[in-house]
Amino acid sequence: MAHVMIVVGSVRPGRIGLPIAEWVRSRVEGAGHDVDFVDLKELALPFLDEPHHPIKRDYQHAHTRAWSARVEATDALIFVTPEYNHSYSPALKNAIDYLYTEWQGRPVGFVSYGGMSGGSRGVTALEPVLSTVGLVKIPTEVNLPGASKQVGDGGFAADDRQTSSLDALVAQLVAYGEALRPVQARR
Repeated sequence: MAHVMIVVGSVRPGRIGLPIAEWVRSRVEGAGHDVDFVDLKELALPFLDEPHHPIKRDYQHAHTRAWSARVEATDALIFVTPEYNHSYSPALKNAIDYLYTEWQGRPVGFVSYGGMSGGSRGVTALEPVLSTVGLVKIPTEVNLPGASKQVGDGGFAADDRQTSSLDALVAQLVAYGEALRPVQARR
């Protein structure tokens, strides 16, 4: 059993990321894994307010120490993220920027949504950030074009292809987490 953090990368009113992330959570838990569900709207990290570079881990604020401890406790992450103007969510970027060492050697998978590309351009724009902080992006992605049409009554109605893609992502994420455990231990 892996400890998987699912991060809801949008904080916008009316966002569809929350029901999509709930669908992701149900599939990850259904596969027998422990989940830490992080809604960045509820986490409410202010715009990066730490006076020292995160590589020093000299955190001055309780919200940063709490965020650090949650990330440190995970084996792998899934970012459920929108695409904004061919790029990534500023709330997700801010949450990543708060930390450095905690991300090292952790595998991350993406479930993205937004327009015709299904959020893939936002994920691509985020890749240099991931490599800079040491996150390891797994090859499998779930891109959801036109996902707003599948959200209703507070839930996301995935089709069979999307569900099998997500299940493949979770299996690959867990495998990468096991393989990267020695790298994480060296932090």
